[in-house]
Amino acid sequence: MSAVPVLSAADAAGLDARAESAGVALATLMDAAGRAAAALLADRLAAAVAGGVLIAAGPGNNGGDGWVLARALRRAGARVFVAPLDSSNISPLNTAARDLALKDGVRLLEAEGPWPAVGLAVDAILGTGAHGAPRPPAAALLDRLRELSVPLVALDGPTGLDLSLGTAHGPAQADLTITFGGVRRGHLLARDECGDVLVADIGHPEAESNIPLLVDDGWAAARFADLPAAAHKGTRGRIVFAGGAPGTSGAIRLAARAALAAGAGYAHVITPEPSAAELRQADPELLVTADPLTGAPGESLSAVLADADVAVIGPGLGRGPQQREAVAELIAQSRVVVLDADALTVFQNAVPRLAELLAGIHAVLTPHPGEFRTLFPDLAQQREVDPWGAAKEAASRVGATIVLKGVPTVIATSGRVTLTVAAGTPGLGTAGSGDVLSGISGTLLAQVDDVHVAACLAAQALGRSGELAARRYTARAMRPADTIDALQDVWREWQRLRHAGLAPRPPLLLELRRPRS
Repeated sequence: MSAVPVLSAADAAGLDARAESAGVALATLMDAAGRAAAALLADRLAAAVAGGVLIAAGPGNNGGDGWVLARALRRAGARVFVAPLDSSNISPLNTAARDLALKDGVRLLEAEGPWPAVGLAVDAILGTGAHGAPRPPAAALLDRLRELSVPLVALDGPTGLDLSLGTAHGPAQADLTITFGGVRRGHLLARDECGDVLVADIGHPEAESNIPLLVDDGWAAARFADLPAAAHKGTRGRIVFAGGAPGTSGAIRLAARAALAAGAGYAHVITPEPSAAELRQADPELLVTADPLTGAPGESLSAVLADADVAVIGPGLGRGPQQREAVAELIAQSRVVVLDADALTVFQNAVPRLAELLAGIHAVLTPHPGEFRTLFPDLAQQREVDPWGAAKEAASRVGATIVLKGVPTVIATSGRVTLTVAAGTPGLGTAGSGDVLSGISGTLLAQVDDVHVAACLAAQALGRSGELAARRYTARAMRPADTIDALQDVWREWQRLRHAGLAPRPPLLLELRRPRS
């Protein structure tokens, strides 16, 4: 399955312009959008549609989509009403769609007049290009729509939500959002406000190659190979983990256990002696070597690193003054590295030094927002509203792949299209989830030739296994160990999709469910 583009307001307008240049008239796009929305509503909310539909329509092309939706539902036999926003600046496409709908029997309501009882409300007031708080007429119409106390569907996005920045102005809220051609940035940055998000195909051409893409399980499964019949422990990946200072052995243990659950052949932990003793007793499936990790690796540790396919450095490493040079020495003796947690923060105010160390090797950095702020303080504010741009700039500075964890998670590598993972749950917002990701990443980097793709597969696997764990235990009660246990179901699903394929469901391109707690 192809990934869908992640669009800003300007990108969405550009996509419409590209369609028009390719011979697809804007009126055709509007007609396709309204009819796609009608088909999706009839499929998802049939009982609510049967109770009648009230659509609040703005004066722009988003309102025009609402008029087309009204006409399509009316022709299918639904009871449909439209309350238009009073405006002297109605777009020509909106006017044309309105005239056709009224001729077909759609009922016109006054925004301030009496409204009938219905089973479903649709917000088609303001579209992707809207910024700032809705002005009083639009805000008043939206307030009345919410007072209906029925499921609320937004076309493109809830009125009051900036779909470029994810900023909500007022109580922007929808139970379901239907959008067209690609997911909007605001949908991913403001998941609670949008409800479930459906992306419909209405005839756009492919987006430009510099626009980020959102991946899903279909995309991941197509790039996730089965283990060959002749696979053995030497071919499935030798992953070395460095970290686990006294008192933090749990971090390195989670990372190593996640690597084995992801299919690694070896998980070899390098850790100071107190933690080494704990791990030998608790996890006999792990190889364990004791080392203080405060200076240059000794001969035995160097031999372990030379034999490793990937080194995962950082979980529970510690942040003492000697740790930076210890990490530098580990990187120097590794071919592929994953840097997480303390291996990132020790390079505060030393990003150029980190870039020098990573030159010529494959590296993946997995910062959470706090670690990203520590490394790139000048990009911290940008990360809040544009994680795609912030991650891409950070990747350029260090010459590595950046997996910027968050909602959403963004994967950036210089010269590659930026990828986005929306899978996940609030249950992953707990200590240890990042260690699980680093372990999965280490294994997939050993098994997948493309570092950029491998990093994205790891992030998608973590998000999906977290969702499955939340379904079993709830997001409140789940632990990182539950996420590791759920990985087996992710691999089964990806294997099934790889062999059986994903059945096309036009016009639906993507379904993004609201994270469940």
